[in-house]
Amino acid sequence: MANYTIQDIKDLRALTGAGMTDVKKALDEADGDQQQAVELIRKRGLAKAAKREGNATSEGLVAVKVEDAAAGQAATLIELNAETDFVVKNEKFIALADQVLDAVAAAGAADATAALAAPVAGETVADLIAGAAGTMGEKIVLARVARAEGPKVTTYLHRTAKDLPPSIGVVVVTDEAAQPVAKDVAQHIAAMAPKYLTRDEVPAEVVDKEREIARELSIAEGKPEAALPKIVEGRLNGFFKENVLVEQPLAKDTKVTVAKHVEATGGQLTGFVRFRVGN
Repeated sequence: MANYTIQDIKDLRALTGAGMTDVKKALDEADGDQQQAVELIRKRGLAKAAKREGNATSEGLVAVKVEDAAAGQAATLIELNAETDFVVKNEKFIALADQVLDAVAAAGAADATAALAAPVAGETVADLIAGAAGTMGEKIVLARVARAEGPKVTTYLHRTAKDLPPSIGVVVVTDEAAQPVAKDVAQHIAAMAPKYLTRDEVPAEVVDKEREIARELSIAEGKPEAALPKIVEGRLNGFFKENVLVEQPLAKDTKVTVAKHVEATGGQLTGFVRFRVGN
């Protein structure tokens, strides 16, 4: 007779989330040793997760943690994805995200590769996620990680559905003087999705491509040759206004730009990060 009790079965199910049959089989093979049974279940869970490798992880959440740092403050932002919103809103998935976030922040990881190698509870974040994927029955992916540091960091999380965790996360980096308006800027970024902080950050190849598109469009519209340079630059300015944060009209007061809103404090906006689940 196997060396385990009904309570052992219940405990192992609660610990791993595995089904009754899988738990009993693991305990039989482990002769009642719970730790060994957990390892067996996790190994089988990993095998199942591997079979799901091609599945899409279009659902997920974003989470952020702010800590004191040498530069003043540091924020770690993560995006953790799964296959269905059913799993994403599950307490176990949310708890997993919190555990991953804590480990990634503690390691000071600034990208997904470093984050997956971060230690947590005697294993790595990659191992933790793989094990959770096995017990939850879905592919789970740490899609993105970012770390931002500065005198002050301000964060904003936005839910696009009331019954789901936040799917948009923003971090804004400012000096002390600009912090009072940082939340305005963070909410603006969440809504307007700028790609760059300033024009200087826009890659030259992107500018060249937009200028080429503007020129070809103007020619197709029959604009006079002599007017093309001015028209092209006007359209290029429109591109900057749409994609560069400091040039965008502020969402809460479109009479001023983000730059003017920040300048009114006498402070500076030095960086931002925006994640939206899936893009």
